Amino acid sequence: MGVTAEQVRSALASVNDPETGRPIVAGQLEGVEVKTEAAGERVALTVNLISPGYPRRAELDASLRAALDSLGVAVDIRYELKVPHKPARQDLNRLPTVKNIIAVAAGKGGVGKSTISVNVAMALKQLGARVAILDADIYGPSVPKMLGAPNRETSTTPEGDRIAPALYRGVPVMSVAYFVEPGGAVIWRGPMIHKLLKQFLEDVVWGDIDYLIVDLPPGTGDAQLSLAQLIPITGAVMVTTPQEIALIDVRRAVNMFNKLEVPIVGVVENMSHYVCPACGHHDNIFAAGGGKNLARELNVPLLGQVPINNQISHGGEAGAPVVEAVPGGEQARVLTDIAAKAALAISKLSASGPKRSSLLRTVH
Repeated sequence: MGVTAEQVRSALASVNDPETGRPIVAGQLEGVEVKTEAAGERVALTVNLISPGYPRRAELDASLRAALDSLGVAVDIRYELKVPHKPARQDLNRLPTVKNIIAVAAGKGGVGKSTISVNVAMALKQLGARVAILDADIYGPSVPKMLGAPNRETSTTPEGDRIAPALYRGVPVMSVAYFVEPGGAVIWRGPMIHKLLKQFLEDVVWGDIDYLIVDLPPGTGDAQLSLAQLIPITGAVMVTTPQEIALIDVRRAVNMFNKLEVPIVGVVENMSHYVCPACGHHDNIFAAGGGKNLARELNVPLLGQVPINNQISHGGEAGAPVVEAVPGGEQARVLTDIAAKAALAISKLSASGPKRSSLLRTVH
């Protein structure tokens, strides 16, 4: 009598995902097929990975094969990306087709937060995730400029009652920049900002999205509070430059997120250092160690240190993020690694706990 699918599942019962510690058979083992061939039996597995660029695939693969050794069968394993999520609480369920929401924040302007947001989003798309971007910087929207010409402009849906976001190389994007004249100033008070963001969330057809990247404005004001009141932000990525003057504002933003019960998943140190392309000299223009010290202080990972490089700034000006424009370069590698680490942290939050209980309705 040959090996059965039930025997295969039983043999795999002791294999856990190395990142979450949860049994593979509890959800990530998508399919088991046993085939009889002339050379013997062959087992084909379909296994879901919890995040794009999953870093411990080789370790998981070895564990799966070792668990099946005793069955004496050949093993084929196909890996697919299936990002986990927790259903949102009913009063926050304005984005039912979006699995996870990543806020990118700094508390301070000028540290490259939008650059990180755009490159992380495009890197996650390259890694196979379904990604969208919400440019929540109402007073200074810059995401559309950094992405260049859209493949599709924002418009109303054929039914006329909802908004189709702009589309950039497969990434849906919404920004107030589409609704104001170039160079025009948005002079709105808090209630207007809240109303606009609510419309962006409820009336936009985002589609099925694994990660919505929300590029937040500087500070700890109306936009941040409105978003936290409207949707269940899965986690926040904090962007800083190394010097203390930037870290002061980042700490304020962290305190805000703590009060709003939004987990901090990691720190990105932007403009970390400069390396001369001619001689290789390394210079810490904005001091050194600030991001690493902040991550240690917050007890969260340092997701990466992005050096100063004109490829990044030129890409932003030209509408060609460096992860797309120079995909094999060092800058793209660093930013892609940051994207993969942030996505893994977010997916682990979604896979291993309930959505936050939220005190948001009492925060004013």
